Amino acid sequence: MSDHFAHDEQSPGIVDLVIEDARWDDADLLGMSQRAARAVGSWLGLENFQIVVMGCDDARIAGLNAEFRDKPTPTNVLSWPAIEFDLRAPGEVPELPEVDELGDIAISFDTCWREAEAQGKPFADHATHLLVHAILHLAGYDHIDDQDAETMEDAERSILSSLGIPDPYLELET
Repeated sequence: MSDHFAHDEQSPGIVDLVIEDARWDDADLLGMSQRAARAVGSWLGLENFQIVVMGCDDARIAGLNAEFRDKPTPTNVLSWPAIEFDLRAPGEVPELPEVDELGDIAISFDTCWREAEAQGKPFADHATHLLVHAILHLAGYDHIDDQDAETMEDAERSILSSLGIPDPYLELET
């Protein structure tokens, strides 16, 4: 398998893409990443920023999860913010980062596919939700405690609604 790279030509400097699993080409990871980045940027009021998104498989993300989080199992998405954020009160909205490069994201096709199937959601909606979630992490959002999780989930709901994607947490709360 060979890696290849793509760049968001419509909005220069927003999304750089690394494809390690060709299934992401068929799924249009670049389009989903652009859409998610534009929606998050618009919602946050960020005009110019860059992210790198790597589309990979479970084996690759499990290796990354082991290396960076000491969890040698696959996960759906990982993110690496370009900066460390200051501590804030639980549930408080983070201050916007003053950097052009927000950070990097890795997303696993296998786990995303399994989760979308199990939840009865369109794959593109689920993957876009995970990208929005990861980009919010790059902007300082987190879900360390219940108040932070509520703040982050509210942001996700608002952003996804602007994209016409239903609330991903609705069925989880019933």
